[in-house]
Amino acid sequence: MIREAPVASDAVMADARPIEAVVFDMDGVLVDSEPMWRAVEREVFAGVGIELTDEDLYPTMGVRIADVVDRWYRRHPWTRPSREEVAETIVDGVARTVRERGLLLDGARDAVDHVRSLGLGVALASSSPMALILAVLSLDGLAARFDVVVSGEDEELGKPDPAVFLSAARRLEIPPERCLAVEDSINGVRAAKAAGMLCVAVPAVGGDDHIAIEADLVLGSIGELDDRVWMRLGAVPLASRSMRGDG
Repeated sequence: MIREAPVASDAVMADARPIEAVVFDMDGVLVDSEPMWRAVEREVFAGVGIELTDEDLYPTMGVRIADVVDRWYRRHPWTRPSREEVAETIVDGVARTVRERGLLLDGARDAVDHVRSLGLGVALASSSPMALILAVLSLDGLAARFDVVVSGEDEELGKPDPAVFLSAARRLEIPPERCLAVEDSINGVRAAKAAGMLCVAVPAVGGDDHIAIEADLVLGSIGELDDRVWMRLGAVPLASRSMRGDG
């Protein structure tokens, strides 16, 4: 059931930016997987002789794991296993942890349902490999709530490059400027803005302070993505799904 969009004054509506879809990041937005990533990364990198702290890993939040591995290989080259094997081991470890004890963040499913209730397109655009995305989508009926799912591993460049967001918009058949992205990392915010999207940030612990400057709106939690957001963004939701006849 598609409900009426929030009512605003005629003056606000006249200047409001129309939004037809919301594109969610995954790690740190829908599921609290960032600590899992860091724990597994520290363990695996220690196995090749690189001792890392959480602080070492914060700058690569939202970055594809292949790019993270390349970053540390350039700084501290190792012989074996290969970079591809290291990346695969990390992904397998995080996916296993998600399946064993992963939980959606409080309010995450409600936020997605709010977007769907307005008739907007709903996409997931994550830097994570599809194997991990599928593990997360298996939680709490999440998979059925997305029209489009895009993995950064299929793009030539990862975040902060906008490719994964542009691919999500293209598959939604909605212009990027009519999309709202929801991110938790500075790399993700920069990717969304480079794609031409509005961006709401739900900053992760240890994230870059610049996120509050570069995002269009900062929320304290994903549960705050509700009717109040639209007026604060100067945006108005348009029911694209109903217009396509699949809502």
